[in-house]
Amino acid sequence: MIAPGHKSELIGLLALLVGAAWAQAGKPPSVSIAPIPLVTAQRTRQTMVDLNFRVASGFHINSNTPKSEFLIPTNLKMDLPTDIILGKIEYPAGKDLAFPFSPDEKLNVYSGDFTIAVAVHPLHAVVPGKYVMHGVLHYQACDNAQCFPPKTLPVSFEVKVVKEPPGPRRNPAQSPHVHN
Repeated sequence: MIAPGHKSELIGLLALLVGAAWAQAGKPPSVSIAPIPLVTAQRTRQTMVDLNFRVASGFHINSNTPKSEFLIPTNLKMDLPTDIILGKIEYPAGKDLAFPFSPDEKLNVYSGDFTIAVAVHPLHAVVPGKYVMHGVLHYQACDNAQCFPPKTLPVSFEVKVVKEPPGPRRNPAQSPHVHN
């Protein structure tokens, strides 16, 4: 049983603990993607698409090439329609930063805004039209004190495939003579 005078102290302590837990939980780590305008891609040509991401303030994610095999790299996986080939995925260079939890070791991370460029290459067999490209960004977010469970962020954008321009036209050989 709680003594009458200690009841308010216990409630105050409980409120303090709940507040501390709430402050630690704070805003969950997140990565978001900016809207991607319609991409026009010509058949038989590779087209680069910039995917602009933002890591929430106060957090960072490991780069695509973290400095330790124990760290989870940021990785984009795309699932494209048949006859549209995925070309190179270009990841930005990360920043080498030290954090309070490991001040002697620098980690290679992304924070704030970063861009991943993806090459899409519609083959000649693709029927002109709009196609939706789907994928996911795998990442692990951390703050200055801890890392959170890995997450995935859905990624999708539309590509309007258009015919390639006609090739050069050849004029049949014309007679150098003037015809009347």
